[in-house]
Amino acid sequence: MSSLNSPAALTITESSIPDTPQRRRNRTTRIRGRRAGFWVYAGLGVVLLGSLFPFYWSFLIGSGDATTINSPDFSWWPGGNFLANAGAVLNDPAVNFWPALWNSIYSSALIAASVVITSTLAGWAFSKLRFRGSKALLVFVVATMAVPTQLGVVPLYILFADLGWTGQIGAIIVPAITSAFGVFWMTQYLRQAVPDELIEAARVDGASMIRTFWTVGVVAARPAAAMLGLFTFVTAWNNFFWPFIVLDRTDPTLPVALSLLQSNYFVDYSIVLAGVLLSTIPLLLLFVVAGKQLVSGIMQGAVKG
Repeated sequence: MSSLNSPAALTITESSIPDTPQRRRNRTTRIRGRRAGFWVYAGLGVVLLGSLFPFYWSFLIGSGDATTINSPDFSWWPGGNFLANAGAVLNDPAVNFWPALWNSIYSSALIAASVVITSTLAGWAFSKLRFRGSKALLVFVVATMAVPTQLGVVPLYILFADLGWTGQIGAIIVPAITSAFGVFWMTQYLRQAVPDELIEAARVDGASMIRTFWTVGVVAARPAAAMLGLFTFVTAWNNFFWPFIVLDRTDPTLPVALSLLQSNYFVDYSIVLAGVLLSTIPLLLLFVVAGKQLVSGIMQGAVKG
């Protein structure tokens, strides 16, 4: 009895306590609850400043005049001509800013929506349906990403010329209604996010494959679909090569319209960069509006996974 009451017997070290799931959760919570150190915030600050510098540089040049960029007395403080330069871009008849802005919004939104729909359907088929040749077909789809887009420009232009679609906004929407990267992205995500047992349970309850896809696949695919849609919209918005070839100068998208600000012998970079900043405003608004929902969807998908 005396040996049981001795201090040596009553001393319990942390290593002698069994590593239960509760202790592991508490230890993980303590680790996650630690505040980031100075170097973490310093690194994030450097990344933030590096990301904001191109916008500040564009605003700096866009708020000056034609001589600002080559001036020997260059100042890092913005000038007072940004509104005048922006007005010159908006009122330039050669640029036709507002129709070009609508063309970019219209085409980018349709391309993003079509890529999300087709990629989600194909990703569900490749990841959860069993059919002959599925693996070989997926490899073929992924292999098409290795083919440069420029190789298909000439036959694609000949095709749209024969169809009479050149100069129309549909000529930049139809070739982009699906994406090999989007199919691969959704296939990999749905393969990990949706357990096969959940699909089998839905089929046992009498749900058809279409019903199972709508109630299970679409719900699980929302985080990945949100990211794919956002990135596809940005890519379509910034696309210059194909719209420059197939569209008329009288009805272009915004990147093509801004290229008309450059004359043959002289480029006023204050006007050009003011127009570039105007073209980035819709994208910034999109990230501000959809950023919170996007991050929330990603975190929900990560917890479910």
